Amino acid sequence: MMKTAFLTCFMALLCLLLPATASAERIRDLTTVEGVRSNSLMGYGLVVGLDGTGDQTMQTPFTTQSLNNMLSQLGITVPAGVNMQLKNVAAVMVTAELPPFAQPGAKIDVVVSSMGNSKSLRGGTLLMTPLKGADSQIYALAQGNLLVSGAGAQAGGSRVQVNQLNGARISGGATVERSVPSGFAGQNTLMLQLNNEDFTVAQQISDAINRRYPGSASAQDSRTVSLRAPLDSASRVRFLAEVQDIPLRVDAGDARIIINSRTGSVVINGRVALDSCAVAQGDLAVEVNRTNQVNQPNTPLAGGQTVVTPNTQLSVREQNGSLQRVNTSTDLNSVVRALNSLGATPNDLMAILQSMKAAGCLRARLEIN
Repeated sequence: MMKTAFLTCFMALLCLLLPATASAERIRDLTTVEGVRSNSLMGYGLVVGLDGTGDQTMQTPFTTQSLNNMLSQLGITVPAGVNMQLKNVAAVMVTAELPPFAQPGAKIDVVVSSMGNSKSLRGGTLLMTPLKGADSQIYALAQGNLLVSGAGAQAGGSRVQVNQLNGARISGGATVERSVPSGFAGQNTLMLQLNNEDFTVAQQISDAINRRYPGSASAQDSRTVSLRAPLDSASRVRFLAEVQDIPLRVDAGDARIIINSRTGSVVINGRVALDSCAVAQGDLAVEVNRTNQVNQPNTPLAGGQTVVTPNTQLSVREQNGSLQRVNTSTDLNSVVRALNSLGATPNDLMAILQSMKAAGCLRARLEIN
């Protein structure tokens, strides 16, 4: 039943696939500005105020050690040899993303994750936690009440849990204390980094910018386009804003098939095509034959042109002798539809695609995750 539902959803997805055509996009959707990026922050802290769901201190001694260090900083000395049996404290890791151009005083979101054996962080409060960057410098301080999206209950040996209880968020829970130095203001040349490397797209972006600002852009390689920007900060911002809004008609790109072996999902773009081939998988047999048909105008003076039209015949055969024939263009969608009509499982489909690629009749890049 689950396989049938998967194949039905997969067929619906394939029906939405259109032939590969150029689509209009903005340069901001295809590129990022080099150096304008976020920075990861991380810190270690304590969550208090839990309802008996904290770390078991006998199994997580670092929680007790952290609490002792915090109390000593507050002027409270715990007598030596005292074994504190805490139930309302949990050791956590706090992570955040420092956005570009963030200035001291700005608020950012943080994610709090338990690192001990706490049962739940619901109802807890994160104590002041310094967040450090890769250079071990403190860039933000986090503190606040946790928001846990999960819920759980247990009684009489039975337990029910919805979502995750050991992960939480604090919206605006960290205050930026230090900004990250940026050379954006003092640069005469800006670099646009393409999200996906492509020589054609890089050249198209350069040409589109030069049509509006002649001589200001040049493609360096398949991922980088350099821009000569004004020196004045306000003029540079306006220039970059206008450049990013330039529309660009981009081709669909390379033919590609993405296979996720863990979930059994297969995603195919519209540029995938097949050469003539025959495939057998278990009790299934697939055969693709393609011939070229020449179409000429009826009369020499009609003004028409001679064109060559590919004529493809696709057949799928089972062991019991049933036969289905489809006359269509040479594309992989037709093969998949024929296989699904015979009840091919996702594993069958992945195996067939891999065999086609190995045989050289599948004109697409096959990526297996």
